Amino acid sequence: MTTIAKDTAVRFNYILKDESGNVIDQSQGEPLAYLHGHNNIIPGLEKELEGKSAGDSLTAVIEPADAYGEYQEQAVQQVPRANFQGVDNIQPGMQFQSEAEGQVMLVTVTDVNDDTVTVDANHPLAGKKLSFDVEIVEVRAATEDELNHGHVHGVGGVQH
Repeated sequence: MTTIAKDTAVRFNYILKDESGNVIDQSQGEPLAYLHGHNNIIPGLEKELEGKSAGDSLTAVIEPADAYGEYQEQAVQQVPRANFQGVDNIQPGMQFQSEAEGQVMLVTVTDVNDDTVTVDANHPLAGKKLSFDVEIVEVRAATEDELNHGHVHGVGGVQH
């Protein structure tokens, strides 16, 4: 039986919960597919899945540093409302792409007033301890194409 290790293709079902037990996300009928050891999923979950096999189930509690990082206060900034030309009705919760120092990032609007818009570049799950209930469906050796492309192809993976 193949166990999860670098360069294996893995398919698993999951339920993701926050510290209060609220469901944040879950696989919807089709297991998530990823290539192990290629940074396709958060590092803490990848570490917890290492050595497991198809049919295994587990609950993995992942600290923020091994998930989406610690919450960074400096990632919250006020920008002039004039920077949002062409957007008339800016509301908290809206997301925009922003470019800073050559990197494109997703920012979420947290507050709006007449002159400024407060945006947060933290990942929405930054600073949160996460709990994954996982059922491993399939583990197999990755194909040469998958290794060259850095992701799983076919069912549950990238189609191309």
